Amino acid sequence: MSGSGRPLAGLRVLDLSRVFAGPVAGRVLADLGADVVKVEPPDGDVSRNWGRKIAGLSTYFVQQNVGKRNICVDLNHLDGRAIIRDLAVHADIVIENFRPGVLKAFGLDWAGLSAVNPRLLMLSISGFGQDGPESRRAAYASIAHAEMGLIARGPELGGQGLHDLTFSAADVTSGLHGVIGIMAALRSRDTTGRGQHLDIAMVDAIGFSDDAIIFNLDDRRAVATNGEVWDAVGGPVCLAGGFRWVWSQLNRVVGVADPASSDADLETKIELRREATRNFFLNQPDRPTLIAALDKANLAWGDVRNRAGIFASPTIQARGSLVNVDDRAGGERPVFQSPYRFSQLESGVAGPPRHRGEDNVGVLMDWLAISSAEAQDRASTGAMLTDR
Repeated sequence: MSGSGRPLAGLRVLDLSRVFAGPVAGRVLADLGADVVKVEPPDGDVSRNWGRKIAGLSTYFVQQNVGKRNICVDLNHLDGRAIIRDLAVHADIVIENFRPGVLKAFGLDWAGLSAVNPRLLMLSISGFGQDGPESRRAAYASIAHAEMGLIARGPELGGQGLHDLTFSAADVTSGLHGVIGIMAALRSRDTTGRGQHLDIAMVDAIGFSDDAIIFNLDDRRAVATNGEVWDAVGGPVCLAGGFRWVWSQLNRVVGVADPASSDADLETKIELRREATRNFFLNQPDRPTLIAALDKANLAWGDVRNRAGIFASPTIQARGSLVNVDDRAGGERPVFQSPYRFSQLESGVAGPPRHRGEDNVGVLMDWLAISSAEAQDRASTGAMLTDR
């Protein structure tokens, strides 16, 4: 890729977050060129235990933390707190998703860090915000899904009982909204010279989504509007749009005959037309013929792909959406790229996954502008740990 470099090159990010929402924000900033330093506690980020491990690095941890440098700091150690405070002096951005009040006990909250670096931007992600009646509650994505009505929608959409979503919607949306807010804060700092504390609550991020808006503000029964899967020749196909639109296009444009009489009641018409649609999809001579008919009808369709099918997707391959990184064990492992494609700039995975505390000395040397010997001394007090 030719270009003028990565747009956030030169920015320094101290990523104190763990698990998902905060690490998502840090990963995006790393892909866009920032020097992101992940700070892990002595017992490590719990996500290191989720998924298949290679060289002690799990799939889940690698996806959210690839491209970051890594230091391991014990905040219960006085020298550990001093190290974080000194690094924050040289940081542009701090990311954290501790329960509100935890960092204050260490003197590393917004008040403490902005006092030593007035230009600092701090992103805090929590379940219920930094203050208010529920701010101290523990929260993960599933808690936000429950509190904001997404889990309650399951039975209305035909599900059996109450179940959480199969992906961490609250984490992803909170992390991405956090990056958007940080970009706005950077623009403000360019003009005012002042830092900002950005408070992102997962319940707000979910409430802002289209699904929650329709369910909560329109006060109407949940309707599956995101697509319907049909059995078809060559495998299932997903069509977007309501059935009324799908049938109209198949009937008017493709010529699928209407089996319902004009005097039939609406329920009967729908049942017969759905049966005609199913038969049309299943009785085409082959998959290309079906796809040609859907394209002719101007219907948005999607192959229902399994894991192998995703990797074989012509678009995923053409865009380089899946890349291999050093697995730290002599081989490679796949990682999904962030979705940013610029005309004149570069972005994407910035480096291999790191072991816990692997960059202790290097980060201290770079950020604090001290010698290797000085960095070794600071890293050897017991406040910093390493796996290797």
